[in-house]
Amino acid sequence: MGACALALVVAVPIALCGAAARAQGAASPPSPTAIPGALDRAFGSLGGTDGPGMNMSLQLLLIMGLLTILPSLILMMTSFTRILVVLSILRQAIGLQQSPPNQVLIGLSMFLSLFVMAPTLERVNQNAIAPYSAGTLNAEAAIQNAGREFHAFMIRQTRERDLMMFAEMARAPRFASAADVPFSILLPAFVTSELKTAFQIGFMLFLPFLVIDLVVSSVLMSLGMMMMSPMVVSLPFKLLLFVMVDGWALLMGSLAASFG
Repeated sequence: MGACALALVVAVPIALCGAAARAQGAASPPSPTAIPGALDRAFGSLGGTDGPGMNMSLQLLLIMGLLTILPSLILMMTSFTRILVVLSILRQAIGLQQSPPNQVLIGLSMFLSLFVMAPTLERVNQNAIAPYSAGTLNAEAAIQNAGREFHAFMIRQTRERDLMMFAEMARAPRFASAADVPFSILLPAFVTSELKTAFQIGFMLFLPFLVIDLVVSSVLMSLGMMMMSPMVVSLPFKLLLFVMVDGWALLMGSLAASFG
């Protein structure tokens, strides 16, 4: 059930929209029982098809709680973390403090994450959301299927060393296969691996710009221009280098390929 709990916010809200739309009809006005019916279908079947449903207040409370933690789950379970950290390091390496602004970096990271996660999201739609919307799969099975797809993506990007470290800290028994690793261990190991990879890419990005800073500083000192900031002088050369090598295309392509 670890996969069920953590994948809940991915599969259920989208499925709720489809269930509510079917309850309302294509051209008829909204029915007063459409939303409760959709919620009953989504959450009432978690305990089995014959189990009692949850009352409306508890359903709404659960929905609000899930929406609150949804951004954190997006950060932890997708490629977003690595991409955003690398773009932030690039901005620091060039010497631009506010350009591109944070909103642009976050938006670019989100769209590139959607590109990277497209195969996983397509499988989630085929194996979880579409069958649930068609009524051929209950909510619990849909959540498990969605969680399985995210689990497979995360396990491919996680270093074995990080998995072993968190498994030892949790005193977990030895796992027979990667599919047996619970989300409670996989999530922190995945985030740790993503940060390591992002810092490695950031280090490689920093080197050419650091060389430019050193050269400019040496030239200014040899000319006796101690009061002029090397950062101001080196910035145009950094931008020129980045544009001449088509830096954005290289960086976006390399980031996407790093998830291979």
